[in-house]
Amino acid sequence: MKNIIIAIDIGGTTVKIGVISHFGQIIKKWEVNSDKSNNSIHIIDNVWDSILKQLSKMNMEQDNVIGIGIGAPGFVDNKAGLVYEAVNLGWEMFDLKEKFREKTDLPIFVENDANLAALGENWLGAGESAENLIAVTLGTGVGSGVIANGKILNGCNGTAGEIGHVIVDQQGYLCNCGRVGCLDTIASASGIVRVAEEYIQRNPNSQLARMKQQKHDLEAKDVFDIAKKGEEVSYKIIKRALDILGQALAYSASVINPSRILIGGGLSKAGDFLLDMLKENFTKYALPRIGNQCEVLLAKLGNDAGIIGAAYIVLNKTDTHILI
Repeated sequence: MKNIIIAIDIGGTTVKIGVISHFGQIIKKWEVNSDKSNNSIHIIDNVWDSILKQLSKMNMEQDNVIGIGIGAPGFVDNKAGLVYEAVNLGWEMFDLKEKFREKTDLPIFVENDANLAALGENWLGAGESAENLIAVTLGTGVGSGVIANGKILNGCNGTAGEIGHVIVDQQGYLCNCGRVGCLDTIASASGIVRVAEEYIQRNPNSQLARMKQQKHDLEAKDVFDIAKKGEEVSYKIIKRALDILGQALAYSASVINPSRILIGGGLSKAGDFLLDMLKENFTKYALPRIGNQCEVLLAKLGNDAGIIGAAYIVLNKTDTHILI
């Protein structure tokens, strides 16, 4: 009986894999390291080998699998299953669907990882089946997925909803997309650390500098932690990043008029400290008729959002009845 889905969420550090029921229940989940040698070509073999081992341990066969959903970073053509570019993995015009088709004849569906996170959150997380929704993942970069009229927004070549690549500072930092001043370079974890590092160089006796000396590698979490305690410079760094993010989300909301904006990713662990400031900034910049009807909320599924979304697209694309 076909009653499980294989869900794969490929990241720059690890690949998250899950065996998921058609109810969306995670039966088993695990991770494998993202082997980025030789332009990450070994990831496919490593992931597939681990899937076969886990199925064997669970006394399951490929005949039990409805299909495979795969999330990948970067620009993805979901119809062709092609990853145009994933900078962190060294992939360019990478036929991800075909690479897995060489392993199995199961139905395979490929989507951008942030889009899957949006679908997962909307199915079983904080979205609660919203018809119009923006989901933002604040991690190393700023990922985003947009649901409009109940469907994920892909655009003509799979590049819709890339809020992280809206230019917000023309005199800003170089982005890995090749342009300057993208939201990704300011409101992400790496963007916050970059600004903090620059301040440390100018102020070697500051609290931030002392923290770096203790930890060696400064993290965005560190900047948030001391900002919460009232350290002035850290607070200004966070305030600026969230002001710009609030502005970008307000502009994006003007396009689809969402009922919910969900904030996930590692930075969302800052909780209400981040959310309250972001809500204030979003409201400040949003058209009142849009802002008054839009809730800004923390996502609920954490690192599982991507694999839950991967299961959702398999169920949706194979016309399997989706149960909640």
